[in-house]
Formats: sequence, C-alpha cells, structure tokens
Amino acid sequence: MNKAGYFLGALGLGALTYALKRRPYSFEGRTVLITGGSRGLGLALARVFAREGAHLALLARDETELERAAAELRAEGTRVRVFPCDVRNREEVRYAVASAATHFGSLDVLVNNAGVIQVGPLEHMSEKDFADALAVHLWGALHATLAALPHLKRSHGRTGGRIVNISSVGGKIAVPHLLPYVVSKFALVGLSDGLRAELAKEGVKVTTVCPGLMRTGSYPNVHLKGQHAHELAWFAVGDSLPLLTMSAPEAARKIVEACRRGRAQQVLTLPAQGAVLANTIFPELTAKLLSVTNRFLPGSNPTDGDSMKQGREVHSSWAPSPLTTLSDRAARRHNQPPLGGSQR
Repeated sequence: MNKAGYFLGALGLGALTYALKRRPYSFEGRTVLITGGSRGLGLALARVFAREGAHLALLARDETELERAAAELRAEGTRVRVFPCDVRNREEVRYAVASAATHFGSLDVLVNNAGVIQVGPLEHMSEKDFADALAVHLWGALHATLAALPHLKRSHGRTGGRIVNISSVGGKIAVPHLLPYVVSKFALVGLSDGLRAELAKEGVKVTTVCPGLMRTGSYPNVHLKGQHAHELAWFAVGDSLPLLTMSAPEAARKIVEACRRGRAQQVLTLPAQGAVLANTIFPELTAKLLSVTNRFLPGSNPTDGDSMKQGREVHSSWAPSPLTTLSDRAARRHNQPPLGGSQR
C-alpha cells in the first residue's frame, strides 16, 4: 500500500472512531436509579427513561407511592424495582444502590432528584431548616453518588456512566423566602460541577440541571413558615403560570437529552435562562430587583410563624383555585398526593 493509501486508511479509521465516540448515548438495557422517583419530576423522568428502554430503580420515602408509580411503569413493560429509602440516611442509600446494581447486574445512570422545599421569610427559618435542606440536596446527593460510583465506573466500557444532579435556578440566584432551599441548591451546584471535573478521567459524565419553575403539582407538599396561607398562595400561583413555567414532561425530556449528550449544565425555561444571564452580567441590578421583590412578599407572623405547616394543611382561597389549574392537573398526572393526602 502506498503512502496515500495509508493516509486515507488512517483518516477513515479516525473518522470512524470519532463517529463512534459521538454516537448518542443509548439507555436501552441500561439501569437508571432515580432518587425521589415516586412522583413529580422524578416520575416524569422515569417515564421518559422507560420509553428509552431503560431498567429503573426508584427511591423515595413512601412505599405506597413507589408501588403506585412502579405499577404504572410495569404496565408498559418496563423492568422496575423500588426501594423505600430516605436519602439523608447513608446506610439506607448504600443498601438501595447495592441492591439495585445486584438485581439488574449493573448501574449506569444516577439521577439525584430527591428534594424538599421550605417557603417563608428568614425571620422564621431555624438552623434546623437549613440542615434539613442540606441533608437532602447536598448530603443525600453525595451519599447516592459515592455509593453508585464503583458501579458507574464499571459502566465505562459501555461508553461511560452518567450522573444527573437536579438543582434549581435557586442554585444560581438567591430567590427570597426560599433561603434554606437556595443555600442547599447552591451547594449542590458546587458539588455537581466539581464532580464533573474530577470524574471525567473515569469516563463518568456529570450534568447539572437548574430548572426554573415547573408544573409538577408539588405545592401541597411544600413546608411553610410565616404567614402560611399567603406564602402558599404566591408559591402555588407562581408555580402554575403557563408563560413562566414548564410542564414536568417537557422538562423531563430535556433533562434526559442533556444526560444523553453528557452536557455539563442545563438551565430550563427561558425566564430562568434570562435571570441567570442577567445575574452574571448585572449582579448589582439583579440584587436590587430581588430586594424589591422581597418587599412584596408576605411579612413575618408573630403569632405562629415559627411553626412549620405543609401546603395541604393550610387553607388558602388562592390554592387550589382557577389560577392553580395547571398545577392541580399536574398533581393528578404525576402521582402527587392531593390536598388532604399523605406525604411521601
């Protein structure tokens, strides 16, 4: 073979190698573990992964909700195992991850989605509220990641494992009246970005997802302090507005695609993308706007503002109401307990 032949052969081999590396990541036959997978965004993600042919391990605290989600997925022919588990408990997480990997023979994708949200002014938030948020969003994600890493690294031969960390636009911008949530989501962004840098050499790709407002029907599950009914009202209505929010199925599709492509970061919804960009370019202006926004939010409650109540325990003429119709529909679709239902 002459030099031209060798050159063309090498060029062809290089092109083939590049094409193989660039092939979209397939979830067919892979095992995906989702924390907080029984309802809301977690269940929406499970449905998308199921349509891609993945096997599913779902973790959440409420066994009844897990079984209800699993029954729906199994009816569509998906292999599913559920593990009642509190991500704040390291040993429970280790057991669930090991059991899932043993049952399916591998673990290829980890989605850290479990979450909790406290709504109310700083005056009524305690150190425990901050600790609880960090325990779920930071330590829960770290527990699952450390438990899953040995399995994800072994997935390298199958074009690499994946980790998806569901943070929030609140992990980029300090939204008022959500401070424990914001602090913990900022921490998760830092953890996720650092993991991506350090795990690249292992073939494990980490994607940080920062959604804006999503219609998951979650407002009956939020934890409220301060003027409980007023806090519920602004949160529930804001979570339902069609031009500012994204449906859970659409968000799930975009997140799964970001995972497939191994993207570093995905900010969801145009308003969230605009807010993050504005905060980067005009931090002083953004800070001023946030402080003005805070003035319009409910004030403190000297009577029982320190008490924590769930959304479903609070009566508000705004929630449910016609203004929360989209969120109420989402609740029914995504296995969210209705007002008066049980907490996961």
